[in-house]
Amino acid sequence: MKILAIGAHPDDIEYGCGGTLLKMKKEHGAEIRFFVASCGIVAGSAEVRKKEQQAAADILGASRVYWGGLPDTEITLCKDLVTQLEKIIGEYGPDVIFVNYPDDTHQDHRNLAEGVMVATRYCRKVLYYEDYTSRKYEPHIFVDIGDVLEQKVELLKCHRSQVERDYPTDLDIVESVHAVANYRGFQAKVKYAESFHALRYLLDKV
Repeated sequence: MKILAIGAHPDDIEYGCGGTLLKMKKEHGAEIRFFVASCGIVAGSAEVRKKEQQAAADILGASRVYWGGLPDTEITLCKDLVTQLEKIIGEYGPDVIFVNYPDDTHQDHRNLAEGVMVATRYCRKVLYYEDYTSRKYEPHIFVDIGDVLEQKVELLKCHRSQVERDYPTDLDIVESVHAVANYRGFQAKVKYAESFHALRYLLDKV
């Protein structure tokens, strides 16, 4: 199984689908690669955030991190973005692709999701994950992450510069992960879960 996890910024992937990636690695020996569109310089040092992202990828066992080199907070739906994604998808051939949900208050998340929609028009399994800035999010698929929730937290703790930030809600990134996992778990009738909205998901067997 080949997985391509796509995020607008460092930590997006771990927040949105880190638990599911951990389970795919553990249970199926999945090969996982990341595409991170920007280095997140608006929320910290580019050098620091890249190191944090690589540390999380190493713990997860991701075989490669692709950097899009796009400007933080200024990602647009453009030819460069689509071309980069099409090249990676063509060369790697992922079985499942994860990316930010398109209805989002952050412009980078919206525009990246739109670019992925174009670049994955022939891909059979494309799932949008939830972020704390998602709007009108309606999940279709749930994954029980109760057995890997604390490992997911450890992935996020690699992004120390973001964990230690002051958030307007006084709910830091680790606390919010627990809250979201508990809520989606309640919906899925388990204790903790991640959820996904399917752009497209072709069942292998019926």
